[in-house]
Amino acid sequence: MEQGLPEREDWSRDRAEAILAGHSGMVGATLPILHEMQRVFGYIPDDAIQMIAETLNLSRAEVYGIVTFYHDFRRHPPGRHALMLCRAEACQSMGGERLAAHARTSLGVDWHATTADGGVTMEPGFCLGLCATAPAALLDGVPLGRLDAGRLDAALQGVRTPSTPESVMTPSPPRSAPRSATKIFVPRDAAALAVGAEAVASALAQTPGVELVRNGSRGLFWLEPMVEVATDAGRIAYGPVSAADVPGLLAAGLLEGGAHALRLGRAEDIPFLARQTRLTFARCGIVDPLSFADYAAHDGLRGLRRALSLSADEIIADVTQSGLRGRGGAGFPAGVKWRTVADAPGIGKYVVCNADEGDSGTYADRMLLEGDPFVLIEGMAIAAIAVGARQGYVYIRSEYPHAIASFTQALAIARDNGLLGPSVLGTGPAFDIEIRAGAGAYICGEETAMLESIEGKRGMVRAKPPLPAHVGLFGCPTVINNLVTLASVPVILDRGGAFYRDFGMGRSRGTIPIQLAGNLARTGLFEAGFGVTLGELVEEIGGGTATGRPIRAVQVGGPLGAYFPPSLFDTPFDYEAFAARDGLIGHGGVVVFDDSVDLAHQARFAMEFCATESCGKCTPCRIGSTRGVEVIDRILAGDRREGNLALLQDLCETMKLGSLCALGGLTHTPVLSALKHFPEDFSKPARLAAE
Repeated sequence: MEQGLPEREDWSRDRAEAILAGHSGMVGATLPILHEMQRVFGYIPDDAIQMIAETLNLSRAEVYGIVTFYHDFRRHPPGRHALMLCRAEACQSMGGERLAAHARTSLGVDWHATTADGGVTMEPGFCLGLCATAPAALLDGVPLGRLDAGRLDAALQGVRTPSTPESVMTPSPPRSAPRSATKIFVPRDAAALAVGAEAVASALAQTPGVELVRNGSRGLFWLEPMVEVATDAGRIAYGPVSAADVPGLLAAGLLEGGAHALRLGRAEDIPFLARQTRLTFARCGIVDPLSFADYAAHDGLRGLRRALSLSADEIIADVTQSGLRGRGGAGFPAGVKWRTVADAPGIGKYVVCNADEGDSGTYADRMLLEGDPFVLIEGMAIAAIAVGARQGYVYIRSEYPHAIASFTQALAIARDNGLLGPSVLGTGPAFDIEIRAGAGAYICGEETAMLESIEGKRGMVRAKPPLPAHVGLFGCPTVINNLVTLASVPVILDRGGAFYRDFGMGRSRGTIPIQLAGNLARTGLFEAGFGVTLGELVEEIGGGTATGRPIRAVQVGGPLGAYFPPSLFDTPFDYEAFAARDGLIGHGGVVVFDDSVDLAHQARFAMEFCATESCGKCTPCRIGSTRGVEVIDRILAGDRREGNLALLQDLCETMKLGSLCALGGLTHTPVLSALKHFPEDFSKPARLAAE
């Protein structure tokens, strides 16, 4: 068989029954069963739908509705290889749509179709978390970054010939190294793998006197693959390194930190890193992410150990004092949420981590899952102790196969070391964590839609009240926090709420991981206290555009974020400051566009995205977004522009006021910001909408 997806089995009722039996007793098992069915058979056969319905005591219509709700689940057998091309804004800013057009032409198929020879199925993705190495794709689950037509064609050709696939975060086999061995660090972060880190690691693996450590990424993605070597003077970095560079590096004295054109000096002294305040990401890129001993040696577990010595009220008081707000975008105070759940009556309570990081330009969740997964486990354990929960769930987007693999292994290691299980660290209450993988639905980043998905249903938004803190997962009081929020808790418990609160400005306290992406010379994760301005981020820290052209627009906050022109670059990174200018911080993603961008097309994409990702529950979002695409198409075509521009603004207002959740309720933000700041793009000569 050609290298590609795992070898599929023909449909077999016996095999399907074995899959169902393997999930017996699991609460909310529908999605895990469907994922396993598709992994084995390549798609979800009609007979499987009937069997699932009978086993789970659901109607066939219910199961069919779940299968067809999620983008990931296929109804027909796919090709031997699966190509998912990212269509999100960060990739668009670096030519992603041109790349997609090339792929459609060269393969001779459109989205969701398979080539005539059955070789490749092409599917769109809306953010793969590889935004800092855009344009990006997944080919049979292997990440590809910095793509152009030539590299994509070569990758497609390459899957038809035997080769070694990129690592999917499997543990390195134990290999004895001499005591005098030199440690060399090569990241296995998905974005580093996307630009050749696995080939670099393979080239270094057999070098005599070397102990190869597969760390996470420090987040300097324009320098990836970034190789570090441990020396008496500290860890010396080199980058970006290709496999072809390895012989020359070794000849130049890599093992001693020798001089070379790619030598960057001590990693901590690189200006991009030196300017940061790393609290949540203090270990990321430094430790072996799957070494429990390494985690503990770098201040891991200190927050949890202190939490175990405190009462629940004292833990919550520390989190409240810190001023920590939800880093997923809503900015709701974490301490208030925890207090509400702790005080809520209920036999069972849950802690749910929202790692459905779907906003373009964001990849902080993925970096932690791949580079420091134990910090999330520690943070969730602290939250569980504070509110009285015994079970946690981490909802990870399916577009993150490396992150899922990494965190799965981290959970097993945590159980082996007593961090999870019958007693947290041997003295605390019982607590365990389960992973639930999403299935390609952006709406499941909304907290109530995520709860529905974990429960095995379509990701339909729930009406509020009741709030999830009172009636959440399986009807129980539930803490729902973004991954970065929970990962920030250990340092707060370790060093105190007052320490954390000293960073930031106004009501935005602590640090935030700002993810620089799109058309920037220096893309990467920059953790700093709130208050750094947008102009500092994109012009000084990010170094301006990668193309060398002027910056025209910056979108902050994902597909629901506003497009800011350079005249607003004095805006400080602060929840209230962005809101005052009709913007939002969201999950901290910053996507830069040069002066070639057409903001009318970007406004159209916002409406198209909403139409594609709407759960369909409320009319303003479901129908309004579809009408929005049609209205913008008429504007682009020069059809009664003045009237249609007025209609577009009315439509945005209706969606804003009438939608059930933030998807429809915030789609107006990018559209109206484009109209306000870039009106000239809506009055150009008549043209067709972008494909």
